[in-house]
Amino acid sequence: MRCEIVAVGTELLLGQIVDTNSSWIGERLALAGIDCLRHTAVGDNRERMRVAFTEALDRSDAVIVTGGLGPTQDDITREVLADVLGVEMIRDADVVVRIEAVFGGRGRPMPASNLRQADMPVGSHTIAEMPGTAPGLVCPVGGGGDDSPKVIYAVPGVPWEMKQMLDGTILPDLKRRAGISSIIRSRTLRTWGRSESGLAEDLAAEIERLDAVGGPTIAFLASGMEGLKVRITAKAPSDAEVDDLLAEEEARVRAIVGPIVFGVDDQTMESVVLDLLVEQGLRMATAESLTGGMIGSRLTDVPGSSRAFVGSVVAYDGDVKRSLLGVPDGPVVCEAAVTAMAANVCGVLGADVSVAVTGVAGPDPQEGEEPGTVWMATCVDGVVDAVRTRWPFDRTRIRQFTVITVLNALRLRLLARRDA
Repeated sequence: MRCEIVAVGTELLLGQIVDTNSSWIGERLALAGIDCLRHTAVGDNRERMRVAFTEALDRSDAVIVTGGLGPTQDDITREVLADVLGVEMIRDADVVVRIEAVFGGRGRPMPASNLRQADMPVGSHTIAEMPGTAPGLVCPVGGGGDDSPKVIYAVPGVPWEMKQMLDGTILPDLKRRAGISSIIRSRTLRTWGRSESGLAEDLAAEIERLDAVGGPTIAFLASGMEGLKVRITAKAPSDAEVDDLLAEEEARVRAIVGPIVFGVDDQTMESVVLDLLVEQGLRMATAESLTGGMIGSRLTDVPGSSRAFVGSVVAYDGDVKRSLLGVPDGPVVCEAAVTAMAANVCGVLGADVSVAVTGVAGPDPQEGEEPGTVWMATCVDGVVDAVRTRWPFDRTRIRQFTVITVLNALRLRLLARRDA
């Protein structure tokens, strides 16, 4: 089964919107065992869309089109699909009722232009999932209905609507067409503190072993300030068997790379730290200068963070550091300053553990220190551990890398405390 993705929208070509839909669909297709041959973006132009759809059909068995299903005049995906399929358009009365119900539920009258969203090519049918006003379409090509040799799927460009339609209808239909009955599933291990090349070297022998004996596969995904991801993918006849394969390979990878693995799948550094704090009955505070509250913000983005996080002191000015956090006279970008911040914020806010950061985000030097110079500290059981680093980044990334790095330092100390 060969598949292609065509993303519709002039805004994609102008760079006004990033095409995250195609990357997400491509990942889901791979996990389902469907080969995706090409991603194409095309503007809201009837002729160029017709050519893009036709060429994709010539190369592939299935085409997934995202975008162009709205109610405005430039939303012409439906009409172009009818042209490519060589059929007329009809209005689906049931879809009209569903669209009216959506507006009625919002307490608003339905604009007449929304009736266009109930139009569809003859021979097509709507996708069962319809979270918004735009129905998705399944368009068999060449006759034969659901058993036709080729098919075009059309879904809205709104990501949360598209995702429901893809998982609920399109992927199961593609697997049926391809005769895929096995389960393909992935588990992503999230790491921090190792380069991609270094991680690849660490796992080279394991990857060679898997290539030789078969079984799960390993891939590396860079995610910038969120670290490197090691994705393990396994295939088996049943849910239980694929889960066993993933668990076994995860254990092997962890044994090789050690504690640089901080989380799995959707876990974040801050959610893992908070879980460790709750597990050990500890309360945490932050003392932030360079990061200006970013650490506290990331912690409070996690639902239930109040179970362990008590608060933050954002002390940007040197005098504030001295008056609130007892930083000694002299430089504020130094070991003595960050140590005082980490130790004293615990007393100020009644916390058991803390992290503290101070440094030079740039663009100008400060106190003789170059931009990127950062002091980070963690305080656990009254013992402060401080470290200096120098980031070769711009101001934004200096702050972002500092946040996840100091949280990782706390994570490692909490693991050591738990296992002592």
